[in-house]
Amino acid sequence: MPEVFGHMSSGEPVQRVTLANDHLRIRVLTFGAVLQSIEAPDRSGNTANIVLGLTDLQDYIARSPHFGAVPGRYAGRIDGGRFTLDGVDYQLNVNKPPHTLHGGFRGFGKRNWSLDSHGSDHVALTLLSPDGEEGFPGAVTATVRYTLDTRSLRIDYRVETDRPTIINLTNHSYFNLRGEGSGDILDHLLTVHADTFLPVRPDGIPTGAAHPVEHTPFDFRTPQPVGARIRQADPQLQRALGYDHAFVIR
Repeated sequence: MPEVFGHMSSGEPVQRVTLANDHLRIRVLTFGAVLQSIEAPDRSGNTANIVLGLTDLQDYIARSPHFGAVPGRYAGRIDGGRFTLDGVDYQLNVNKPPHTLHGGFRGFGKRNWSLDSHGSDHVALTLLSPDGEEGFPGAVTATVRYTLDTRSLRIDYRVETDRPTIINLTNHSYFNLRGEGSGDILDHLLTVHADTFLPVRPDGIPTGAAHPVEHTPFDFRTPQPVGARIRQADPQLQRALGYDHAFVIR
């Protein structure tokens, strides 16, 4: 059953739903559609929470770096907070000057979603965003559904809008497969099925050109430790203070 995790400044309750089976236990908040925890066993059967989260709602509101949230309407940076759609220019609210980040000041990751449905193996959350919110066109209804299936967690996104708009939803979890609070992840093995990545400008906006990963620290086509090349004197690593780039998946 849902439990009250805290209250918004308006007094509206934020609920938390726990899903569990014989292998996994996850906790989801209505605030930001946050995936608060994933308790999973390692190969030895030792269970730990493998995503980073917070224990207090006010910390999520005031200082969370989008831990486990669903940012929107548009995850990532929008250059200058401007875009053109069907010949119409739109200016968004700029919350990360001079850009719009993760949907603006009241992005989806900072809103309290409605609890649509829940059971022992799923929870569905819905958020309504009116036309013009943060400068985006169109009224939007967004739904996120978390589903447990034996040893896997599935996330589905569905969006309906009454006019053309732009949407880019994702989950913003930070993983540590050794367990939350157990040190860094530089020895974690990472595979990314991408032959190219997008170099960024000093402000984090992609330059617009895809660059081959071959002979660069961005080549994860075979398993590589995350930290094996992170301190190389590579201009893109130095510019982004590590890996903060888009990979072009095959």
